[in-house]
Amino acid sequence: MAYLNTILSQLLVHMPRHDFQSLVSQWKADRYVKRFTTWNQLVTFLYAQAGDKKSLRDIQNGLTAHAPQLYHLGFEGTVARSTLSDANASRDWHIFQGIFQALLGRCRSLSPKHKFKFKNPLKTLDSTVIELCLTMYPWAKFRRAKGALKLHCLLDHAGDIPSFVVVTDGKCSDIRAVKTHFSPVPDSIYCFDRGYTDYGFFHRIHKAEAFFVTRARINMNARVIGQQERSKNKAVLADQMIETTGRYSAESYPSPLRLICFYDAENDRTFEFLTNHFGLPASTIADIYKARWQIEAFFKFIKQNLKIKTFLGVSKNAVLSQVWVALCYYLLLAYIKSQTKYRFSLFYLHRLIRETLLERLSLIDLLGLKEARLPKVRDKMQLCFGF
Repeated sequence: MAYLNTILSQLLVHMPRHDFQSLVSQWKADRYVKRFTTWNQLVTFLYAQAGDKKSLRDIQNGLTAHAPQLYHLGFEGTVARSTLSDANASRDWHIFQGIFQALLGRCRSLSPKHKFKFKNPLKTLDSTVIELCLTMYPWAKFRRAKGALKLHCLLDHAGDIPSFVVVTDGKCSDIRAVKTHFSPVPDSIYCFDRGYTDYGFFHRIHKAEAFFVTRARINMNARVIGQQERSKNKAVLADQMIETTGRYSAESYPSPLRLICFYDAENDRTFEFLTNHFGLPASTIADIYKARWQIEAFFKFIKQNLKIKTFLGVSKNAVLSQVWVALCYYLLLAYIKSQTKYRFSLFYLHRLIRETLLERLSLIDLLGLKEARLPKVRDKMQLCFGF
């Protein structure tokens, strides 16, 4: 039987190693380092993410228990808690942000298309709050007795991957974050909720020859200037061309807008959608906004399954490093699921990898197994290799 690397080693094959070493050189992260390199730190972070390790001691004990496999992961000996703690505090988190961007480029080029018939790229914009204990993280003050970070994300529906991520303090509003860091791409469709209502932001998207879909505010000042072609879908109650009449809104967005009134029979609710796209059917606009749930599912997954709520260090650098590596691990999962056409969910894929992380199994063969067969295969491989 051919020699097999561990599942973790097979995951690391997909990391853009050349880009990572370029980032390490740029930030001079390995200057004067003798043993525990930045690559070792990244591997340790990924081990903690995939293996659901809750503390530095938990990481140390886990790696020590698998000491024979560490050589094949690039370690020279075991990892001490103090060594990892020092690295988390001192090595700049921008390195891990950079490797996320490099990995994102690889995932984006191979992602499947979204489920809609139109060819425009579809992306959803939203944010989530990561709560922190103010006593332990005084640099993350949010309110009088609370600390927090905010994760602003643009989810690409082609592959359900985060194509744009910004981490800010908890006080930063959603609209301020996107107006500062976000640049719309022509021909794309951006979907977001009413928290991003800003007519200057809308016009910025419009001038970039891109499109947006959002919900209209109840107190919006506007007048009807035309009607769209009547839809055959009875759920579409109205489809109008409007222009804003408010002083600020009219100056900030002087172009016509489209207002769609849609009845959702399933929830017995009526919604009003605002968009600058006049070509798509009204029911498609409603379906685009309904697809916003996917970014909520993304936030739920990373909060429940990745290590972005409990941290391995208390410094800002340690926290941000861990957040960016968690997002890298998510991209690895999405990349493997896409390339292998894995039929189950990311949650199940994560569980499968977690249970076999340092086992010498074939990752491709592993993805074809049912959960009930996993213990039998693991025992068989242990008998073959004697570990």
